Amino acid sequence: MDKERPLKTEYLEEKLQKFKEICRRHGMKITPQRVGIYQELLSSQEHPSASAIYRKIRNYYPNISLGTVNSTLLVFSEIGLAKSVESSGEPKRFDPNLEPHHHFKCIKCGRIIDFQSNVYDHIVVPPEIDRKFVVMGKRVHLEGLCDKCRAKVKV
Repeated sequence: MDKERPLKTEYLEEKLQKFKEICRRHGMKITPQRVGIYQELLSSQEHPSASAIYRKIRNYYPNISLGTVNSTLLVFSEIGLAKSVESSGEPKRFDPNLEPHHHFKCIKCGRIIDFQSNVYDHIVVPPEIDRKFVVMGKRVHLEGLCDKCRAKVKV
């Protein structure tokens, strides 16, 4: 089930305040373009690509380039303002939801849905991996047909 992000004024103000604090901590200027990119990311009900955000943001900042949007989103993911969602063979997508969660990706329409699961949160790392590597995080990524695509195709 899609978890809608509340877009109340208090929520946005809180997120923008945190955004400014994190930018300052990392020595980044707080430009109108960066604020706009972050607001578009927050307001998206999807996990948008740089192209999707660029298509919206260029209405407000006509001189902004796709490269600037992409590099800004990558920096946001590096400094903890967003997470990048890996997709094989597709443009990288971004997620402003920093709470622990997992993803379901529809193989037909490409939609990515956030979900939470205590079972997946507590997956045990196999001993052969645990002996050789240092596991820094665990994310579960499921693929299949979303409810909308499943309704169109009998499975």
